[in-house]
Amino acid sequence: MSFTIAIDGPAAAGKGTISRAVAAHFGLAHLDTGLLYRAVGARVLTGEDAEAAARCLSAADLEADTLRSADVAQAASKVATIPQVRAALVDFQRAFARRAGGAVLDGRDIGTVICPEAEAKLFVTASAEIRAQRRYRELLEQGAETSLPEVLADVRARDDRDMTRADAPLKTADDAVIIDTSEMSIEAAVATAIAAVEARRAPDVAS
Repeated sequence: MSFTIAIDGPAAAGKGTISRAVAAHFGLAHLDTGLLYRAVGARVLTGEDAEAAARCLSAADLEADTLRSADVAQAASKVATIPQVRAALVDFQRAFARRAGGAVLDGRDIGTVICPEAEAKLFVTASAEIRAQRRYRELLEQGAETSLPEVLADVRARDDRDMTRADAPLKTADDAVIIDTSEMSIEAAVATAIAAVEARRAPDVAS
């Protein structure tokens, strides 16, 4: 029997780190669905059509070193507002979610659109200011030249696009457990997430 864990949230809230840790803890496969959109965005930056790029993604596209750059992040946020792009990637995500043995998926619309029937749903968030600080540190470590105000503006712009797009906007699923990582350590956030999933798994274990 498959067990799907859907983890949503805005950029730099910590959902990727939490998702990988949760997947490792429970021995489940993990998919960072944001990489799908980043891969499409990266190909769009080279001149490709967004929908065409979404329909012919390969595993190699998800391993490109450039996917974590600021330019690709912005391109990903923009292509994610295109309904045809989202539709092209839905089947892949749903098939991954129901693979034998279970899976953890993180993104923006996993618990609301991709896997509304997921056995466990988490919504990982943090204040825009905290998320901007985290992203700013990451960019500096990558050697990028930017400023905290610029990064904060980018974070807020991405939030606005994600939450106001017509197709599959970012929002909290009604039955999701909300984890605000603003004042939490990584260890505490992961422990909270694991406990929340354990609570959803308990009935299955008991039966």
